[in-house]
Amino acid sequence: MHKRAKLIAVVVFAAFASVYVVAGSPLALALPVLQVAFVRWRRWWLVALQAALAYGSVLLLGSSVGILGFVGGSLLLTPLWPLALAVVASAALLGPLDPVISMVLISLVVYGLTTMIDRIEEVNAARLSLAMTAAAEERLRIAAELSTGLGRALATIAAGARTGTPDVETARRSLADARAAAASYRAMSLAPEISTAKAMLTAAGVTVDVRVGHAEPLGPAGALLAAVLREAVTEIVRRRTATTCLIETSTEGSAVRLRVSNDGARTADDGARTADDESLGDLPAQAEAAGGTLTVGLAGDASMTVEATLPLTRPPVRPAHDGMLSMALLAAVLVGFSAKALLLAGSLWPAALLAVIVLMQLRSVEGRHPVALSIMAVLTFAPIPLFGQAWLGVTGFLAGPILLAFSWGVAVPLVAAIVAVAAVAGALLGLPIPLTVNYAISTLVSGLVVYGLLKLAQFARELRESRDGLARAAVIEERLRAARDLHDLLGHTLAAILLKCELARRLDVERAREELDDVLTMTERAMEDLRTVSGEHRRLSLTAEAEAARSLLTAAGIEVVLGLDHSTLGRDADTTLGIVLREAVTNVLRHSSAGRCVITTAVRDGTARLSVRNDGVRTTQGRRGSAGIGNLSTRLAALDGRLAVSREDGWFELTATVPTHAWVPA
Repeated sequence: MHKRAKLIAVVVFAAFASVYVVAGSPLALALPVLQVAFVRWRRWWLVALQAALAYGSVLLLGSSVGILGFVGGSLLLTPLWPLALAVVASAALLGPLDPVISMVLISLVVYGLTTMIDRIEEVNAARLSLAMTAAAEERLRIAAELSTGLGRALATIAAGARTGTPDVETARRSLADARAAAASYRAMSLAPEISTAKAMLTAAGVTVDVRVGHAEPLGPAGALLAAVLREAVTEIVRRRTATTCLIETSTEGSAVRLRVSNDGARTADDGARTADDESLGDLPAQAEAAGGTLTVGLAGDASMTVEATLPLTRPPVRPAHDGMLSMALLAAVLVGFSAKALLLAGSLWPAALLAVIVLMQLRSVEGRHPVALSIMAVLTFAPIPLFGQAWLGVTGFLAGPILLAFSWGVAVPLVAAIVAVAAVAGALLGLPIPLTVNYAISTLVSGLVVYGLLKLAQFARELRESRDGLARAAVIEERLRAARDLHDLLGHTLAAILLKCELARRLDVERAREELDDVLTMTERAMEDLRTVSGEHRRLSLTAEAEAARSLLTAAGIEVVLGLDHSTLGRDADTTLGIVLREAVTNVLRHSSAGRCVITTAVRDGTARLSVRNDGVRTTQGRRGSAGIGNLSTRLAALDGRLAVSREDGWFELTATVPTHAWVPA
């Protein structure tokens, strides 16, 4: 997506330059190349070279002052953006108003496209960090919950064991709480319950259609909806009358809806009887208490339907800054082109018609709106015989929405037809051939500008959604991990503690003392298990982290070469190198435009070496102030290890070395 965004910008820059090349300025050929270079490297000498070529083209070759828009756009992207006003002033001194407006519009488009590419890079780089942060926050929340409940309970059990008093009730309650917490963490994410429901129904011979339209995590609403789904599916399996079942979720405003339909109700009486039974227990009352509804009954197609709607607790969605920027720039471009048309017409009364076109563009340019496109087509072509040359510039207004509304296979022929109509209209109006060609090219350029502004905003929005989805997935995975650990680790230990406490209560004092000693040992183990469930003191595997890095980088469109040649490492060395690899991958995504990344490990003479190389160096300046690099250096130094970075021929390499069995003194 990032490469596609840059390609769109390159095409728009080249389209702008082509207008001046056709007008007789060969120097304009270099301007889009310099513009792309400036977008990537942001060097002052590139702006100076742009200015020399643009002003040389105007003063020596007689080009339109609109070509100065490249210089103005680049200056707007620098701290010295007020200098862009000086470029506008010079354009006003060197040329008439029409090309001055073009110069301003080109500056705004260059600024807008470059800014949105920067936003796309930022959002793309923040995806991994947001996911890691979301998982860490969820881990802390889980740790706080478990420490408050189970941590205190284990301390109470241990205190009773030391005094010779087996606390059976606390042990029983702790086991129940652990199981309930595991079920809660699993249930708060509706997705696992849907998978379980599908498996149960399929095993019962019921054809299942699942349509998921909600976004995880759902929180308390997810737990209640999971309970509703579980009971509804259990009832379907129990009755054994259904052959098909539809499980559907959707988000409607600030509410989430679950609908479970099956064809197991053959008659209205059967439907009424099912609606009146107690298969859902107190779930309707729970849904009502949560501010939602839960209904059971026959749908219009005679299918039995259980439908639950619950409110979501989520922060209000703020309008995307990228969307506002693109719409503001689009409005400025449309108004600018309209002003150029009015200047050429020499009259203001066509302004009302232009205002209608501009408003329709802003309201319906995103998505396929056949009626709006048809009206815009009529308003684009019908006035040409009336307004003549002045209206030819409006044809580009139609090309942009068509590029957005249809697939390339349909849009390209339609846009080609619009360009052809503009050229034919120019010929019929008796315009000179160079001017006719200029209008045809301008039609395409205008369409590409509209398409580029809104398509890049769409890319930023999609990346933001994928970033949020990655964070939600990280939270869900953290909950499921906690649920698994609670069940497999802590649940087993608590069950053994309960058994020992019950046994100690039935035995004589001497034999009970032996059992209570075991309880003390088990509570210590349970505390370790609790820390594991909370995400503390977990060993990282460098091998597993390398595989995860490959998956993540590949998903980001980066080619990965993985060469692992390390044997079993000590716990601290393995964990620390795993952390180094995580930070290195984060830096590749955040601070580079890499297309290829090479990750290698090796062990020589008792020293493990990790190398992460990528070809996405953006600048030659180091990031000596990086907190991440500083933290890694500190971690490695504690193990007598070293961290080094180097840059050569466009490649950046991070290398970490550490003794294979390094350890941290207590």
